[in-house]
Amino acid sequence: MDDLLVMAQIAGRRCALHAHDVQSVIEIAAVTPIPRAPDFIAGITAMRSQALTVIDCRRALGFDPDHWATDNRAIVVSIAGYSYALLIDAIEDITSGMGQPEEIPGGFGPEWSRVATGLIETRVGPALLIDVAALIAGPDPIGAAA
Repeated sequence: MDDLLVMAQIAGRRCALHAHDVQSVIEIAAVTPIPRAPDFIAGITAMRSQALTVIDCRRALGFDPDHWATDNRAIVVSIAGYSYALLIDAIEDITSGMGQPEEIPGGFGPEWSRVATGLIETRVGPALLIDVAALIAGPDPIGAAA
């Protein structure tokens, strides 16, 4: 796998997103809350007159949002014709993957197992390869009830 990857920190872990899934990285200025939205949806923001749904990645994974520092930037992705701004801890780099994602015996932890497709080696070190659509779907309601 020689795909380009966008490296980011999410909930204190190094993560990789396929660069072809990433439209841009933006500075988040204002987020308008959405009444009755699930708590992992921080609200909406605008990018060049386009509305983006803002996803708090830590909450989407089921983590406490106040535990990690948040970058004032977000990764913009588009899934099924809808655009999202993913709030992350930090943007690290753009690099290429080396090899295929591999499973880890015992898994990645309950929060990550739903969104991580494997551990991938990159030029800047190992990272969890993230399924963006699964991340945007939010926390697992079955796992959240346990």
